[in-house]
Amino acid sequence: MEKIKINEYTWEIPKGSKPGMKVPARLITTKSLLDNLDVGVLEQITNVACLPGIRKHAMCMPDGHRGYGFPIGGVAAFSTRTGVISPGGIGFDINCGVRLVRTNLTESEVKPKLKELIDLLFHLVPSGVGSKGILKLSNSEFDKLMAQGVPWCLNKGYAWNSDIEFTEQEGAIPGANPDHVSEKARKRGLNQIGTLGSGNHYLEIQRVDFDDQCDQSAAGILGIDRPGQITIMIHCGSRGFGHQIGTDYLQSFGAAMKKYGIRTNDRELACAPFDSPEGKAYYGAMACAANTAFVNRQVIMHRLREGFSKIFGKSAEELGMHLVYDVAHNIAKIENYDTGHGSEEVIVHRKGATRAFGPGNPGIPEKYRQVGQPVLVGGSMQTGSYLLVGTREAERLTFGSTLHGAGRTMSRAAAKRKVKGQQIRDDMERQGITVRSASMKGLAEEAGFAYKDVDSVVSAVHDAGISKKVAHFVPLANIKG
Repeated sequence: MEKIKINEYTWEIPKGSKPGMKVPARLITTKSLLDNLDVGVLEQITNVACLPGIRKHAMCMPDGHRGYGFPIGGVAAFSTRTGVISPGGIGFDINCGVRLVRTNLTESEVKPKLKELIDLLFHLVPSGVGSKGILKLSNSEFDKLMAQGVPWCLNKGYAWNSDIEFTEQEGAIPGANPDHVSEKARKRGLNQIGTLGSGNHYLEIQRVDFDDQCDQSAAGILGIDRPGQITIMIHCGSRGFGHQIGTDYLQSFGAAMKKYGIRTNDRELACAPFDSPEGKAYYGAMACAANTAFVNRQVIMHRLREGFSKIFGKSAEELGMHLVYDVAHNIAKIENYDTGHGSEEVIVHRKGATRAFGPGNPGIPEKYRQVGQPVLVGGSMQTGSYLLVGTREAERLTFGSTLHGAGRTMSRAAAKRKVKGQQIRDDMERQGITVRSASMKGLAEEAGFAYKDVDSVVSAVHDAGISKKVAHFVPLANIKG
């Protein structure tokens, strides 16, 4: 498939490369990453470019790899009047996202108590397939949680006021409608609040590091003020609840496509007009799952604060355990951009991609508005993670979007065939990383070699100008789902 080089970090697949393409497809990446890209990603992103009402470009970030329908790392915006909404463009784990917590602690203070700390947190935060949380909710209370998001946690004593301020969209996606959530989805979600789940989800204790490209001035504004500072990253989503909502609507959208005369190149791109009863119902259910994911990470942070307080004999406030930011992946958001048709309201699908608003955007907490929205990029459990900030260039070029992680290079099954979990655990211990996992098979699936080099993918978006490096985080201890 022909790829035209636009600049050092952008390649375009022209509109005429595949019958039915309504816009070109763009790859934000580097030459070396592009040369190793799975060809399935090109098929998927050009299929996305054929969907009704798409605007400007179908895009894939440098961490892109093959997914369900959209590639993971895919971004596309559709007119809310003439476009569609597609579960395959959002993902089954709706609002899988990352939360970053700062502390006043340093590596030298934490190291002597690290194993005791990670053992306690492994007990406090359930992980693995089928894990259940501490909250026992009635159906009516679960309805309130779905509709209210993180503000529900504040009323229950699981959040500080500042936690709401520093969660994307204040932890509550508008339009959440529990009436559009199936009974089966409810049953799957009711007991999972405060759990990591399985797959690539984790809770990681880290130390701060800076490289030459990091903006330490911006880091200070975000509360990351010195090398060796201890931070904690939480990565999880809506778990089986979001998965069931995705499954429910993918099934029902088959009939909707016939009703509205929509055809796609891939059945995994099942969709409905956004401005239709079916599209609005899915959006309402998706927002419920997104809000539930925000709550899930918030309750995990509440347990995290309890654990640190017990080990260090100080309150969470004394330990400076403030939320830096919580950012969503796997979500669709109603936003406004210049699409070539003037300023237009669009539904932006970010599938394994992160919002990256630039300085001055009113959607950013006021404290951060001068530097841009925090962007949290999880690497593999063996290589570290990054804090970036969004840019105005991202708002101009990529619908305010950037990458979300390192991106896989091989399937979970392939990783398990190549290595045993025990070997990964031993390797990590030799690297100085303490690890606890609900499953040795799960540990093997998440081996560092199964992912792209996080430094390379982060450098790609930094150099492309759609987000900027602020800090690097080195893993010290990891709880793996």
